[in-house]
Amino acid sequence: MNQLIEKSIACPYCGETIDILIEPFDLDQQYIEDCQVCCKPINFLISEDVDGELLINVYSDDEAF
Repeated sequence: MNQLIEKSIACPYCGETIDILIEPFDLDQQYIEDCQVCCKPINFLISEDVDGELLINVYSDDEAF
């Protein structure tokens, strides 16, 4: 059963906290989703730490991965 996980992130552009839904099978995936506040494209990189917790890294278009 795949269950969506809700996480809060800070937009790298406007700094607003937004809630996003992550699917657990998105691990090691990179994708772009627009900020719900300023509408700028946020680059997401989903990974997992050593304890199995989901890590969500967000970047603006001009930041390096």
